Amino acid sequence: MAWKCQNCSTEIEESSFEVCWNCGCERGQAKPPESKTQALKCLRCDSAMLELGSKELHEGTRWGAIGNLGELFVDKQALDMFACASCGKVEFFLPSAGER
Repeated sequence: MAWKCQNCSTEIEESSFEVCWNCGCERGQAKPPESKTQALKCLRCDSAMLELGSKELHEGTRWGAIGNLGELFVDKQALDMFACASCGKVEFFLPSAGER
């Protein structure tokens, strides 16, 4: 189910994203949160990258008839996701990488 960002009016197609890819505003919020981490620069166009939150990705495909039950037996990895609003580049990082 799609939702519309209250800050920049961008239509977010997939409901699994809780952060606007265009401005970084969280779903249901009127303004983007203040970033606690150093801003990442896009390697392609040198624009600031927006933090989209953490996504859990898994290896392989769904298990047909047993559907989500098969997810219990698949390796999963949580990754922090960042996107560039200027050029669309997406980067994934291990959670809390570089926080020392």
